[in-house]
Amino acid sequence: MTPVLTVIGSGTLVPSGERSSACHLLEAGDHNLLLDLGPGAVHGMARHGKPWWQVTHVVFTHYHTDHFGDLPHLLFALKWAVPSPRGRPLHVLGPPGLLARVAALRRAFGDFIVDPGFEVAYQEVDRRGSWVGDDTDAPRLRFLPVPHTDHSIAIRVATRGRSLGYTGDTGPDPALGPFFRGVDILVSECGQPDPPPSPSHLSPASVAAMARSARPGVVVLTHLYPPLDCASAPRLVREAGYEGRVVCARDGDGFALK
Repeated sequence: MTPVLTVIGSGTLVPSGERSSACHLLEAGDHNLLLDLGPGAVHGMARHGKPWWQVTHVVFTHYHTDHFGDLPHLLFALKWAVPSPRGRPLHVLGPPGLLARVAALRRAFGDFIVDPGFEVAYQEVDRRGSWVGDDTDAPRLRFLPVPHTDHSIAIRVATRGRSLGYTGDTGPDPALGPFFRGVDILVSECGQPDPPPSPSHLSPASVAAMARSARPGVVVLTHLYPPLDCASAPRLVREAGYEGRVVCARDGDGFALK
């Protein structure tokens, strides 16, 4: 089975009737991995016909609400709304700070955050490390610290001979290109216009510089703040000197890793 990436949420913290906040679903055989889980993601999976009750892994790049906010909703739905009782564990991974936030969510929402009726395995990962599950067919993850918050990471996923890169939110960093080199799909935020008003997000020029080094099969732009939009952002990346394939993500878009 060819792994498939579905954009569940291509939006930002700005409320939108068309775009949920950041969430990307990678389906690879028996493994369904979410990269970030922003508000609206669980309803978004249902809206786009994705089996939200079969999610096996959630991996957070950082803990801003627009990337993290739907975790309680997912756990509540998995406890009370699944079509049949869940037997397999849910792996929830994130950079340092995850366990403290889980403890706070438990105080706020209740014990289902840690005991929803099946095993939830929370694990903080090394920002320069990697993660491999007990299942030999599980996706393999590598992490890179990125300049957005003091705990933010980018993620590289290898599965079934294919690879996916996800920047999360990040400012420009020369380490990004080598980290993502040769991935089949590079999902990149592009939050700011040029010249960028702050160093905490990428712009078309910094996306182009990263992509020239990474040489991915396709760049998928997401997390666009105005004035950037899907009509302008891919063109601006190409005008900034990147000659490869660039597309703009919309909620529900699917991309096969091939």
